[in-house]
Amino acid sequence: MLRFVVAIFLAAVGAFAADGPSSTIPPESITFNKDVLPILQKNCQGCHRPGQIAPMSFLDYQGTRPWAKAMKAAITSRKMPPWFADPNYGHFSNDRALKQSEIDTIVAWADGGAKEGDPKDAPPPAAWPADGWQIQPDYIVKGPRYDVPATGIMEWTNVVMPSGLTEDTWITSLEIKPSALQVTHHICIRFIAHTPDIKYGVPVWVDKQRDESGSELPRPKGERQQLPGVAGVAVDDRELRARSVNPGGLDGCYVPGLQAADYRVFNAAKLIPANSDIVFQLHYTAIGKPMTDEPEVGFTIAKEPPQRRFISYNTQPAVGTDSEVFRIPPNDGNWASPPAEILFNEDAQLVWMMPHMHLRGKDMTYRLEYPSGEQQIILNVPHYDFNWQLGYYTDIKVPKGSRMLVDAHFDNSPSNKFNPDPNRPVYYGDQTWEEMMAPFFGIVVDAKVDPKKVVTVKGTPGRGA
Repeated sequence: MLRFVVAIFLAAVGAFAADGPSSTIPPESITFNKDVLPILQKNCQGCHRPGQIAPMSFLDYQGTRPWAKAMKAAITSRKMPPWFADPNYGHFSNDRALKQSEIDTIVAWADGGAKEGDPKDAPPPAAWPADGWQIQPDYIVKGPRYDVPATGIMEWTNVVMPSGLTEDTWITSLEIKPSALQVTHHICIRFIAHTPDIKYGVPVWVDKQRDESGSELPRPKGERQQLPGVAGVAVDDRELRARSVNPGGLDGCYVPGLQAADYRVFNAAKLIPANSDIVFQLHYTAIGKPMTDEPEVGFTIAKEPPQRRFISYNTQPAVGTDSEVFRIPPNDGNWASPPAEILFNEDAQLVWMMPHMHLRGKDMTYRLEYPSGEQQIILNVPHYDFNWQLGYYTDIKVPKGSRMLVDAHFDNSPSNKFNPDPNRPVYYGDQTWEEMMAPFFGIVVDAKVDPKKVVTVKGTPGRGA
């Protein structure tokens, strides 16, 4: 991921050389402290600071100055900051795209010699949380220590850990913080009720049959996955498998580009029942050298019970994901996935959406169909980029009886520069070189509403959290 961010900057430098300058602002009047630093604080420092995913820090002039020309190229080509929502559909409160005036300012600064200016003109430093957090947690849970080998395929691994929460707790934000970002594909968590048979810290995974490329062999419709492996030994424990291998819905995730899940912006919270355990779903990718990850989960906690509840969902195509219905043909540049379908059984407020696909993901569109028959596109991502898993904050009232349909297309052709092999069919699977069609979304409802009854996700039972 770090190599990818640097590559964006360097590629943009070459692309910009042919375009020439675009700014009409006198370069000599622009300085870092007065003009550029406020833009970086608002749009860039969330990633460009120590402990975050970007490999360079933009907290001060000394750290930023060497990247002036690369910044100019990246923002004029709109590769940075990453933002992929079509501006013709929806309104998103966390829109990180730069305004043209902000682009012009940074371009003028770079063209004018990237001057520092008077330190007295600088705004106060942004008050970022300590130790690389996006939130300032009230409570932190230590996750499982995991040794990632230098090579090999790591199947999704699940480990149960105690939450330490001894009473019902309403959390107002949640953040998962890996320590080894280079190898972390994603980490998701799910809260489950504690039972005496739970074994803490025991890795559980499914040993899947794969071909020479690493892709899972397609299974006939209805065929079950193999039994999970526990520390390399197969077991047949239905309760452990149900909770640890496939825990259902997800309460929070870390993926590159996804900030902390902050329910405070929606005046809402999420209820964690007393004595819950946490299932950590771990997915790592080997990078040629061994590394150890020690993730943490941080929470902010409500001082009193809230009036509104946040519920998150992860969905799949309504017809399922087996190889008979989800098969991307070789060299197909625009394969349409079966849609995901969500039915709203109660009035709700849709507040968050996050498209998720892998390397062949091309585009994804969320569409609402109201009981009146009216239809509305609420999010269109026409150029999906797997390297940035962005969430989009919105505010849409969804009346009971509405239906949300999510469509996606995939590019399995040679024109897709991220495509590992356009000459083979691609099936649904966990690994990056396989595929997923998983539109996440979040809603807010009255705190007294039963979260299990708010929506029906076709083909994806038990995915609300």
